[in-house]
Amino acid sequence: MKVGLLGAGRIGQVHAVSIAGHPESTLAAVSDVHAPAAEALAAKFGAEVRSSDEIIADDSIDAVLIATSTDTHSGLIEAATAAGKAVLCEKPVDLSLERARACLAVAQKNGQPVMIGFNRRFDPSFAALKSAFDAGEIGKGELLAVTSFDPGPPPMAYVKVSGGIFRDMMIHDFDICQWLMGGTPETVTAKASSLVDPEIGKAGDFDTAVVTLTYSDGRIATIRNSRRAAFGYDQRIEYLGSEGMLEAKNMLENQLVKSTAAGVTGAKPMHFFLERYMPAYAAEWDAFMKAVASGARMPVTLEEGVAALAVAEAATESAKTGKTITL
Repeated sequence: MKVGLLGAGRIGQVHAVSIAGHPESTLAAVSDVHAPAAEALAAKFGAEVRSSDEIIADDSIDAVLIATSTDTHSGLIEAATAAGKAVLCEKPVDLSLERARACLAVAQKNGQPVMIGFNRRFDPSFAALKSAFDAGEIGKGELLAVTSFDPGPPPMAYVKVSGGIFRDMMIHDFDICQWLMGGTPETVTAKASSLVDPEIGKAGDFDTAVVTLTYSDGRIATIRNSRRAAFGYDQRIEYLGSEGMLEAKNMLENQLVKSTAAGVTGAKPMHFFLERYMPAYAAEWDAFMKAVASGARMPVTLEEGVAALAVAEAATESAKTGKTITL
């Protein structure tokens, strides 16, 4: 499969490794609004530098991976599917739920496969938890707790265009809840503050948040996010069921545990997502490739991407108004 990569920033560079490293895909072309970034990445993998429009219009390119700024995602999904290409697009679908719904309607009409890049579903530990749950090992799921703490906040220039913590950061956790709970919640209640950096608050965003999701049958999910964890990248899931509990714990820098008279110590969690989730990105791309080749349902559909954005918008409204939002 010949692939065009739209976007050569940090996440585009991660995806380039997966595309080029897969035995059945070739990174054919790269685009970016910042030409030096596209040139450097293309040179590294022997690809051409072209504009996004040129890549989409090229009939020899079978698929595109969209890793551009979020406000361009919907338009590129529409254009690529109209050109007959399979699409893997980074999350979120858009900054606007209304625009994302319009994109969904166009993509459905165009009839090409679209997958949204919620890479955490493909993390080996999280995938094992999902498999154990689906196998009935803890009975009926009742209470889900998701923790996601970054080691530090992103640059303010990014914060100002990110769409806010719920659309940018916690949307991963909304998708995890959708994946494990089997659908969208009935109500969304969010509490949020700016404790890490006052500039984030001045920009109208939050850096510390807790969200409670309730489902129509009474099940509950809680999500905790923070832009600051001094000890590293904290990524955990606990799923309590009628017959037990499943836990996916942090990936550590190493597995050494030192036990002495002074105490018992171990390593910190991996520092950030680039270390923590590289295997997940490779597995995500492999799952996309297999779905395109077989014609199977995409592992993370565009509809699921829109649903996660709907929860993010509800959480944003709840945090700002203090009200519980019914979806």
